[in-house]
Amino acid sequence: MTLTRRTFLTTSSLALAGLAARPAWAATEMALGEAKLITLSDGHLSLPREFIFAPMPEEELGPVLADFDLAEGALTPPCNVTLLQHGDRNVLFDVGSGQFFMPSAGELLDALDAAGLTPEDITDVVFTHGHPDHLWGVLDDFDEPLFANASHMMGRVEWDYWWNPETIDTIGEARASMASGAKRRLEILEGSVEFFDDGEEILPGVAAVATYGHTQGHMSFEIRQGNSAAMIVGDAIGNHHVAFARPQWPSGSDHVAEQAAETRLALLDRLANEQMPLIGYHLPDGGLGRVERDGDAYRYVADLA
Repeated sequence: MTLTRRTFLTTSSLALAGLAARPAWAATEMALGEAKLITLSDGHLSLPREFIFAPMPEEELGPVLADFDLAEGALTPPCNVTLLQHGDRNVLFDVGSGQFFMPSAGELLDALDAAGLTPEDITDVVFTHGHPDHLWGVLDDFDEPLFANASHMMGRVEWDYWWNPETIDTIGEARASMASGAKRRLEILEGSVEFFDDGEEILPGVAAVATYGHTQGHMSFEIRQGNSAAMIVGDAIGNHHVAFARPQWPSGSDHVAEQAAETRLALLDRLANEQMPLIGYHLPDGGLGRVERDGDAYRYVADLA
């Protein structure tokens, strides 16, 4: 396994007089046997602190957060879309939020362009779950599938949850727009989506791992090449601070908080025991790192080699 850090620079706009150069895009890479995993930025979210912290014990939260360099005000977690390149496949795990969720996100197309890829180059799209920052980027400006040449895959339990007409009435007022937005996109994709269940090998060397709780059918993915492996965890481990330091605490971002905490603990324990690298959608520095034990808890270590 080889870890590298690369910055992709776009140059096409330099040829256009009077226009500023487009920004450089950083991507964290990991070689895994004959495959390569690359994380591409879709930008970042801006979330009220209570979205995560509201259900946590307030008197204990402050001392835990003091160990982390979190700015005051809104939380701004990054959004790391994972690209798996293996043979003739370009596989995206999640597709970002597109242009209609938050102004700070929806930058995946620029990141792909900087990496020398177009939407037509993507062969497979695999979803961890149906939240806006993972699903809403699947359509273009004309409400057609953006990745027109790709297969689309989602866990059966997750699809059924967002497809259920009762979800919009039971998810809570604050998340009702998430449910309607997910349903609209899934209706457009209906008939072209492949479903899978826990433990299935959905692509060569890619196995689905049920990590329910953040959403009802959230999936992670173990990418294995020979004796080397990495885990794409999506939002099953949703941040680099309390999710590691107090994984047993409920998070306001999780649909089924108790189940999500149990899932998080089991996943952290496995990753620490096996020293398997992970890629987290909202983890810092590109989201590629590993888990270390820290007493009776854990800590996140970014791999920036």
